[in-house]
Amino acid sequence: MTPDRAPVRILVCDDHAVVRAGLLALLDSAPDIEVVGEAGTGEEALALAARLAPDVVLMDLQLGAGIDGVETTRRLTDVPGSSSHVLVLTTYDTDADITRAIEAGATGYLLKAERPDELFAAIHAAAEGRTALSPPVAGRVMANLRRPRPTLTDRERDILAQLARGLGNRDIARALYISEATVKTHLRRIYDKLGVETRAGAVAVAKERRLVP
Repeated sequence: MTPDRAPVRILVCDDHAVVRAGLLALLDSAPDIEVVGEAGTGEEALALAARLAPDVVLMDLQLGAGIDGVETTRRLTDVPGSSSHVLVLTTYDTDADITRAIEAGATGYLLKAERPDELFAAIHAAAEGRTALSPPVAGRVMANLRRPRPTLTDRERDILAQLARGLGNRDIARALYISEATVKTHLRRIYDKLGVETRAGAVAVAKERRLVP
């Protein structure tokens, strides 16, 4: 740590105790980073952040039970007057995950495969409010910005709305008076257009973009 530079105060949020222990050991090796707390759930992270006011919250996306990393990020960044920045650190790099995290207010998005020095640099960037993205993530973001956002057909919107209600393929088919095969075909197209691979991912992105109520 340089004499005129205060350490970046970090709160680590990851639901895996072993991963947290590894991160704490790694961060402890950086002279200008100070871990002030650790959380295993989104709810715990919110409570600790309110009490500790860290410069950066290092946030995993999947947190097991309770609210996920995206919702935790949204709540953290919605706090009036908060100076904490969220840096996502995850293994997930789908377009849907990246979009949801950034739209929720994350300052940066880093993959766990990055080198320690890149993590340290991203933490300092996030503490200053600068965007920090892993190269693969930055490439995806730029590609998505250049690519026009695909539009859904009326039928695809109808199916997406039923999906958001929690209906299965058979019930969607009955509700819309179409075959299950037709539902599956439309679902594949919806997944491709939204850049997701699962039903839950489609619903999450649809809600983020306000495609469904």
